[in-house]
Amino acid sequence: MARVSKKRKAQLAGVDTAKRYTISEAVQVVKSTANKKFDETVDIVMMLGVDPKQSDQMVRGMVSMPNGTGKTIKVAVFARGDKAAEALKAGADFAGAEDLYEKINAGFTGFDRLIATPDMMGVVGKLGKVLGPKGLMPNPKLGTVTPNVVEAVKAAKAGQVEFRVDKAAIVHAGIGKASFTEEALKQNIKAFVDAVQKAKPSGSKGNYIKKVGLSSSMGVGLKIDLTDLAA
Repeated sequence: MARVSKKRKAQLAGVDTAKRYTISEAVQVVKSTANKKFDETVDIVMMLGVDPKQSDQMVRGMVSMPNGTGKTIKVAVFARGDKAAEALKAGADFAGAEDLYEKINAGFTGFDRLIATPDMMGVVGKLGKVLGPKGLMPNPKLGTVTPNVVEAVKAAKAGQVEFRVDKAAIVHAGIGKASFTEEALKQNIKAFVDAVQKAKPSGSKGNYIKKVGLSSSMGVGLKIDLTDLAA
């Protein structure tokens, strides 16, 4: 039988794992039980009423967090000439064309978001086997294939979050840090839930949002009251 550490016992002592918390209550508990030695990420997990195996039930999108995420996002941009220069000036960490292709093809993955101008997709497409499994392939529906690289880079750096349902019909994301104020976390949670709601596919029948949980990266998961979420 696994031993429970004193720290874990202390965390569990302040949590009712059977209770369904309001968003305000959950945020308070997550903040109060978070590790004080480092600033934990606050994660949201949503179980959806979709079948990801069906093409008409895919859930994917992008949402800007009103208060950022507290995470430093590294951005790479596929662009040529002036567009590459604009991207770097806007805050991109890497920008280039064939040179960036060679770098990534050789194994470089030191970035969290990849943006491309439309004319570069012929080059980017050759990296499908590298970028696809990592969820890094630029997509026009997500705004990561765009001629406006400046806007896309600034949005990514400001705390834009990408979400995508996994094989278990779950969407999850980091929506802030434990050091954020309660109000900032609640605003971010609302923005994320609203975005997932709006991304509901036409093929989804019945209850779309089945379960929602909130936790810090090292903390205990809390069940969220769906009626409070809807309100």
